[in-house]
Amino acid sequence: MSSKIPSRVQVFEVGARDGLQNEVCFISLQTKIEFVNRLIKSGIGELELGAFVRPDRVPQMRDTDSLYKAVQDKEIRLGKTRAWALVPNLIGLQRAIDSKAKNIAVFTAVSESFNRQNIGMDVSHSLKVISEIVREAKKHKIAVRGYVSTVFGCPFEGKVSPKQALRVIEALSDLGVNQVSVGDTIGVATPKSVEAVVRPALRSLGVKRIAVHFHDTRGTALANTLRSLELGVQTVDSSAGGLGGCPYAPGATGNLATEDLIYMLDGMGVSSGIDLRELCETSLWLSAKMNRPITSRYLSAYRASKSRQIGRRQKSAIG
Repeated sequence: MSSKIPSRVQVFEVGARDGLQNEVCFISLQTKIEFVNRLIKSGIGELELGAFVRPDRVPQMRDTDSLYKAVQDKEIRLGKTRAWALVPNLIGLQRAIDSKAKNIAVFTAVSESFNRQNIGMDVSHSLKVISEIVREAKKHKIAVRGYVSTVFGCPFEGKVSPKQALRVIEALSDLGVNQVSVGDTIGVATPKSVEAVVRPALRSLGVKRIAVHFHDTRGTALANTLRSLELGVQTVDSSAGGLGGCPYAPGATGNLATEDLIYMLDGMGVSSGIDLRELCETSLWLSAKMNRPITSRYLSAYRASKSRQIGRRQKSAIG
């Protein structure tokens, strides 16, 4: 094991926003509230609660204002957990301010085509908008996180060069965001391509200001995460059950599953503060509520083991 692997990793849970945003059937407000409370109980310290975006563009996020009201009404019991919301523009920021959000996330992409499809503007324009959001958010003492999508590849333009990616990562950082999450939106990265971007990004921004965000479209999310940790990354985005996908990235499947990540970290003796069993029970509960299986490999093994144990107990009772 590389000596650079941190003794503790901050898991940034994106299941309640990035994980649910692409679901076809609307997830009820009460289910989301219970899901978030269960995630918090499992030990999640940083989580995306929702997105202040246009309801016609991302219908699954239309109740984000209500989720923040649930925080104010103590229906969602944050405790020490920090909740974050995605904000696309100044209108979204005002909704966040009105909802008393304390942490927001902004986003852009490396590729022009994806940016136009996703948010209707080119990269340069998006950075100008983000600059305005950051400036206004700081007046209200709101922390700002930044996402950079299509760092390793674009569904419309294909491969993205590391130099091109680094330029956008550094430009977003220069605007004053607290942390930049480096995203493999369509799941094309490999450990080698991860190193080509993450190593210079860490050198430029420092370990506290870089996170990684991998999709598991081609089964490499966990390998890419491990390489990132070896390079010194301390914050990893993941989604309970492996939920996720992007409405504007055809073929993109779920995020790195939080259960798979925690199993690997636990096995390496790396602390996360998350109870794996409690997390698995949360994802199984959500799977039942959604009436469909979810994709975490560890969760599948956990569910099978649990079924065998129940079967043995029932057989013993009959015998």
